[in-house]
Amino acid sequence: MTIIGFIRHGVTTWNKEGRAQGSSNIPLDEEGIEAVKKLALRVADEEWGLIFTSPLTRARQTADLIAAQSGIEVVEDDRLRERSGGLIEGTTEQERQQKWGPQWRELDLQFETGENVVARGLEFVSEQVQKNPSQRLLVVSHGSFIKRVIVALLEDEKYTVKIDNASLTIIDIEKKSCLLLNDTAHLTGGLNGNPL
Repeated sequence: MTIIGFIRHGVTTWNKEGRAQGSSNIPLDEEGIEAVKKLALRVADEEWGLIFTSPLTRARQTADLIAAQSGIEVVEDDRLRERSGGLIEGTTEQERQQKWGPQWRELDLQFETGENVVARGLEFVSEQVQKNPSQRLLVVSHGSFIKRVIVALLEDEKYTVKIDNASLTIIDIEKKSCLLLNDTAHLTGGLNGNPL
């Protein structure tokens, strides 16, 4: 069976400011780097075969920090990038309301469709199941991407998913089951994390 561990990149300045990042290349901030280092210590004690990552800076930095701790090879895949936010990238909710009004979500602001995000995510997963059967793979990506793909993999539209920065979610692909959801115990040295 193929197991995929989905990791959301560490926090960025734009995350903290509530700015839509989408396909913008934003680096991790210092807090994000420190959180990912804790996550890297955790996954170094687990058996993972490869790390696949979105090419966007915040995800690639996250993958590289994990690889530096564990020695796992990192492979970029453009299908793992975040949903493009079109014209709203770089803006806060307040700025969007000022510019386009309270109904801005109903306008055509050139977002990538959710359907397209899911399609490329499922294509990636299907390909890796074929190429890496019975492997444990890490996938470093982004909040909106991970949420959509997890719901699609579990085939449950009612599934509520929250994905925090530097979290780990583990899915058994064949069984369509979630083994671990949005786990951040490593950030506090908790039950599943490594004490610092």
